[in-house]
Amino acid sequence: MIRRHWQQELMARSRRAVCWLQPGLLVKRWVFTSGLGLLTALLGGAIWADLKPIYWILETLSWLLGKLTTALSRRVTGPLVVLIGVALILLGQSRSFGSIKQALVPEKNTVLIDALRAKNRLNRGPSIVAIGGGTGLSTLLSGLKRYSSRITAIVTVTDDGGSSGILRRELGILPPGDIRNCLAALSTEEPLLTRLFQYRFSSGNGLEGHSFGNLFLSALTAITGNLETAIIASSRILAVQGQVVPATDIDVKLWAELENGQYIEGESTIGHAPSPIVRIGCLPAHPPALPRALKAIANADLILLGPGSLYTSLLPNLLVPELVSAIQRSCAPRLYICNLMTQPGETDGLDVRGHLRAIEAQLTSLGSSQRLFHAVLAQDELPNSTIVESGQSRGAEPVLCDANGLRQDGYDVTQVSLQRADPTSGLQHDPHSLALAIMRFYRKHKKESSQVPP
Repeated sequence: MIRRHWQQELMARSRRAVCWLQPGLLVKRWVFTSGLGLLTALLGGAIWADLKPIYWILETLSWLLGKLTTALSRRVTGPLVVLIGVALILLGQSRSFGSIKQALVPEKNTVLIDALRAKNRLNRGPSIVAIGGGTGLSTLLSGLKRYSSRITAIVTVTDDGGSSGILRRELGILPPGDIRNCLAALSTEEPLLTRLFQYRFSSGNGLEGHSFGNLFLSALTAITGNLETAIIASSRILAVQGQVVPATDIDVKLWAELENGQYIEGESTIGHAPSPIVRIGCLPAHPPALPRALKAIANADLILLGPGSLYTSLLPNLLVPELVSAIQRSCAPRLYICNLMTQPGETDGLDVRGHLRAIEAQLTSLGSSQRLFHAVLAQDELPNSTIVESGQSRGAEPVLCDANGLRQDGYDVTQVSLQRADPTSGLQHDPHSLALAIMRFYRKHKKESSQVPP
């Protein structure tokens, strides 16, 4: 048993040793450069000393090799010296990389070569821009970070309820709640630190209902002068894989026009509209976008919208004209990810086509006639279950998808199973299934694009 374990460990070490020879790790070239530099420095010193050290070294080596070959034959001495040299190299490299790993990740049981390979794979992943807000965006990000480290989350800042709403009214800052969730979703730090960032106080005068992350971002905003700088500082603390950018950096209030002619204000009110929503807008109108968001869209390989509340998490981002124009100029594939269930008071009775028409109607009201998203990712038909029945009892219904009709309208439709398997969490998107479906869509589109003649 011990021998088998030793053999398995030896094989694992051998595989990891071979992995160091793979290209792209950015280690071998610098080790070689360091060795070359050492030899060059020694040569320079020898030249400076009139080459005498080189003569001394050669004479010493000649004397030492003469003694060794006198005591043992060359057939024994040669292989023995080679083995000793190789053993010293392996020992030195192993101890060196072990010390580096201990300094970088002292409490993580991760082999350095595996960590470097994973980082290299993520750095070569596609540049993804995910637009949205709420729990839908954070769920999406937690799955996508397994495939790329080049992720930009563009987050709505119209929330006026809960902890974010209180901090927004009392401190005059942009609502930090959705931003906090995205930072936590993209964090690669210790789980305890992420849990601390998401911790919500359950008691305390003035603290009850607030999350630590919201208070932390609010304090950093006061210290640094703006939320964008506070997000960048928080990203370093949480070792965020990618970047989180607000859709705009000014305080905007959401309004909605309803089918019954009523006009209501505030995201928390719109989420429980008493009549179907016709269109939404914001005050002040036409808020500016942040340069980081526009740059990310311009360099994107893939642009995503959703999942999330249609009128309170997704469309508010499209009220920023510069973001819409940047998306329209992009050559990247654009994918709309539809919700699993309708939301009472917001999307009652809407199927996938209804969601898409709402997006197109909103863009038309802003003066844009160009279709923004040409591909759709939707859930397969949901089987009857206690989770679905529980949602139906609260007024929600599965979002139906007429795939054939949408394809006739020119949409690229993908239908897969996206729901979380855990019944205790309710009907939600599964981060891994969602990310896998997105990456398959991206690879398919990339393959098709490469086959199109220039």
